[in-house]
Amino acid sequence: MSTATDKHHPQLAADFNRDEPRVNWHDETLWWVRAKRDIAANNLPEWELLRETASQIKFNVLSNLSTYLEQFEANATKNGIIVHWAQDAAEHNQIIYNLLEQRGISKMVKSKSMLTEECHLNEYLKEQGIDVIDSDLGERIVQLANEPPSHIVLPCIHKKKEEIGDIFHQHLGSAKGESDPKILTETARQHLREVFLTRRAALTGVNFAVAETGEFVICTNEGNADMGAHLAEIHIASMGIEKIIPERKHLGVFLRLLTRSATGQPITTYSSHFSKPQNGGEIHIVIVDNGRSVQLGREEFRNSLKCIRCGACMNTCPVYRKSGGHSYHTAVAGPIGSILAPNLDMKKYADLPFASTLCGSCSNVCPVKIDIHDQLYKWRQVIVKAGYTPTAKSMAMKAMAITLASPTLYRMGGKTGRLVFKYAPFAVSNKFNPWYNQREMPRAPKESFGEWYAKRKGAKN
Repeated sequence: MSTATDKHHPQLAADFNRDEPRVNWHDETLWWVRAKRDIAANNLPEWELLRETASQIKFNVLSNLSTYLEQFEANATKNGIIVHWAQDAAEHNQIIYNLLEQRGISKMVKSKSMLTEECHLNEYLKEQGIDVIDSDLGERIVQLANEPPSHIVLPCIHKKKEEIGDIFHQHLGSAKGESDPKILTETARQHLREVFLTRRAALTGVNFAVAETGEFVICTNEGNADMGAHLAEIHIASMGIEKIIPERKHLGVFLRLLTRSATGQPITTYSSHFSKPQNGGEIHIVIVDNGRSVQLGREEFRNSLKCIRCGACMNTCPVYRKSGGHSYHTAVAGPIGSILAPNLDMKKYADLPFASTLCGSCSNVCPVKIDIHDQLYKWRQVIVKAGYTPTAKSMAMKAMAITLASPTLYRMGGKTGRLVFKYAPFAVSNKFNPWYNQREMPRAPKESFGEWYAKRKGAKN
């Protein structure tokens, strides 16, 4: 489902906030996941060492990316895997369609892959007459609801169980009003079982690709990737160029970090290694750039490519928790999405780096130590210099810069502001000023800090 919209984050967040009980539930649920992450991290004395090690491994990968990619291709090819290269989303989608079309396949099962969301693969294949069923439970729920995922690990976190029950009743024939999670899960299991048994093609994402061995690893809790890949004639894996790690032993670092950061689990239920095709089967891996090499060339932003898609920054972010994933109108939401998306289209996603308090909580929980909040601030500077901020905001910032640079103007502005707050508060607190839509007006201070300090200093003398 496409994330295309004419609205920006403030408007989409306002839409989400119209349902206050949902906002509170969404906020509390994600903070509960964040708390589980903290417990899991604190149970490992070597946690910070693991984070630093993972960050340094990824730094090494990004510094030698072409070498590791070529090594992976050579070893994967030696193992019998067919490697394809895609410059952008269009080429990625075309490669996958060609693989299906050449084999006369019109139905495919797919496990979770944020890269395919980024490339809008489902929509493209639907236009070509290919039926794609998402087999991850959360992904299947939002697919049936005709919505994009709102979270990279918890795709339907914005849905309540009663809403899921209604979706299943409409599309899968479950009893009307049924909202028991066990029954709904069993309904989905029975529905997907037929899909797994009848689909000749399966597509998966890639969590890690090992340059040393040519294998790739997929991490799931439901086993749906394994079911799809093992029962299909052709297994297609979509992978961003940044998913490389140098050696198999490095999985011992990343697998310990990934799920603890994502959900507070010690490890995913399934960590499946794919190194060669089954007898009579095929494995194709599509390695995709889609703007990543441009991001690699941006020195201040290249660390964003270290991301292992754990979602920890979303779970901790106060803005994401209160505004919902769909308010980011991009495949990867939250803080990490807000530093990745402008690289793809700076004008379209100019609003996202401003959807943050810059509190730094995202950077504190990132398992590979990406400086997310610093990059958000730097993206703001780049976007303003490029002229992609609203005209009114740009003019206001220029006026503020002039005022703050002049002590006289600053003092005059302070006195004027206090008078306005005291005698004409409606001039500030009105529908034209969104800042005060959910805020109470503060009381006007009797004097400025400078005036108070001058009096105090004079009294002492």
